[in-house]
Amino acid sequence: MSYPYPLVVFDLDGTLVDSAADIAEALNRTLEELGVARVAEATVLGWIGDGVRRLVEQAVEAVGLPVDMAAVMPRFMVHYGECLLRSPQLFTGVPEALAQLRERNVPLAICTNKPAALVPPLLQHLGIGDAFAQVLGGDSLPQRKPSGEPLRHIAAHFGLAPAQCLMVGDSITDYRAARDAGMPIALVRYGYPRGLDLDDSDAVAVIDDLRDLPGLAA
Repeated sequence: MSYPYPLVVFDLDGTLVDSAADIAEALNRTLEELGVARVAEATVLGWIGDGVRRLVEQAVEAVGLPVDMAAVMPRFMVHYGECLLRSPQLFTGVPEALAQLRERNVPLAICTNKPAALVPPLLQHLGIGDAFAQVLGGDSLPQRKPSGEPLRHIAAHFGLAPAQCLMVGDSITDYRAARDAGMPIALVRYGYPRGLDLDDSDAVAVIDDLRDLPGLAA
């Protein structure tokens, strides 16, 4: 039986990859350079998803530190690059789910707010670099999630309408982007929801393990 969605678009952090510890470490190294205390990883989890600039903005707002973002961001990006491959892990079931979808000839794409240059090294490090036909980062277009424009852009690249495709994500940012694009979304329970009520969402499915994804029906 053919898969009901001719294209599946994945978020990255919190959906495919558990990278919270590395993102938190990069942020905390930046805060230490600014002379303020580190923040808990659980706190950083609530800031992940809206792009690196917003991540740093929320951190400096939380510690009450007036900073020149133009000066801080280059330092953060150095730490972000250094911590990128520190300890990332694929969530349970990710390789199997991707392989099953590819066996069914379903093209796969990534739509993330992570800077585009950092995505391929991470995917290659985790052994899934060849799984995706297109990768869109947070700086690939003028808009990023929660705008639906990146999802519309990806769908158009494959000659599809957003309504035909499936977004797979974990957060309120992903959910808002999918709604804005008019693209169905499946949500995972294990990610970084950032206030999204998974059970009160208009998702086609809420799954505990990505291996449930290939069995979805439209």
